[in-house]
Amino acid sequence: MLKFLFKGLVRDRSRSLFPILTVFIGVALTVFLYSYLNGFVSDMIKSSAHYNSGHVRIMTKAYSQESNQSPNDLAIIGIDTLIQDVEKSYPDMIWTPRIKFGGLIDIPDKNGETRIQGPVSGMAVDLFSRESPERKFLNLDESLIKGRIPEKPNEILIADDFARRLKVAPGDTATLLSSTMYGSMVMTNFVIAGTIHFGIAALDRGAIITDISDIQKSLDMNNAAGEILGFFKDDNFHSEKAYRIRDSFNEKYKNSEDEFAPIMGALPEESGLSDYMGLIDIASFVIIGIFIFAMAIVLWNAGLMGSLRRYGEMGVRLAVGEEKGHIYRTLILESIMIGIVGSFLGTLFGLIPSYLMEIYGLDLSFLFEKSSVMITGVLHADVTYETYLIGFIPGILATVLGTSIAGIGIYKRETAQLFKELEA
Repeated sequence: MLKFLFKGLVRDRSRSLFPILTVFIGVALTVFLYSYLNGFVSDMIKSSAHYNSGHVRIMTKAYSQESNQSPNDLAIIGIDTLIQDVEKSYPDMIWTPRIKFGGLIDIPDKNGETRIQGPVSGMAVDLFSRESPERKFLNLDESLIKGRIPEKPNEILIADDFARRLKVAPGDTATLLSSTMYGSMVMTNFVIAGTIHFGIAALDRGAIITDISDIQKSLDMNNAAGEILGFFKDDNFHSEKAYRIRDSFNEKYKNSEDEFAPIMGALPEESGLSDYMGLIDIASFVIIGIFIFAMAIVLWNAGLMGSLRRYGEMGVRLAVGEEKGHIYRTLILESIMIGIVGSFLGTLFGLIPSYLMEIYGLDLSFLFEKSSVMITGVLHADVTYETYLIGFIPGILATVLGTSIAGIGIYKRETAQLFKELEA
């Protein structure tokens, strides 16, 4: 039966060409949009993890309540011991301390007087240790525009856009005006080692990066850090594992009333992405639902037109004794074949731009110029295992739904009327 139906669809293109084209277009769009949404979420998660919260983040309880302000007076003290403990307890993760700080950057003229100043947001990371993952996570080597990565104490990297506004270059001196961990004002001279383009508008507007040892010394934070970030070794966020590690860590300190006791949070809650991730999941279902509905309407109309054209064929089949249910089931089988062929072709076609966008990306940085969201301006698609299958859901369901509605007319045919139709 299947072979017979397939030959009928191949030989009579009017029964299959338009439905296959409809499914093809809908599935191709579904596959591409699904890949794009996955890539958008993946880029957002990766950027937020690398530049902000890690896959998990350890802070003091007091710091966590005001973490958006990076209150270094509430920082973790004794980070060496704490890092050793978490490395032993969770060896499948990479742990690294960071200090976020703010202040003014002062650029002197040739006489040593202030020439220009600008507000700055700084990040102190481990740049000098060979085993440190920070250069990789922050993509420093690939993002360097001028100069080099800091190699000596009191050297900084500065955002290239910020450097152009300040009219400074590698080798120039810059003075950081900030406050210590205990609230005192401090001024520290740095040498600009290089300029960097982060590709994230929030950082390119005015960020600097330096080694954590320089800031610990400058801000009187010996063996202290604002936060300790944990990353999975494959650099992918694993939600269930992250929450298990968080719960296991927090269980150790749940009875402590010390506001400086450490507490751990996972990426979605620490970066504020939990709502975004939920919305993206909903959007994926909405997109699939829209295409199922739209294609079902189109294929329903196509089925009605096909039924009119095949009116005589259905009449003959009923007249020779074929059951209405059997005819209806063969139409459903035809629609499933059309759905499979159209979905297969649509998936292949949708994967082409998805793969290209995954490899080369799409530069939409102009949309994020004033954004504070930690996401790169070059967006990538993300082709996953589900991408190969997602198109078959609307492709097959829509054809079956459309044919099911259109085929109901078979049951309205009366046998007594068939002979009059055949005589005509």
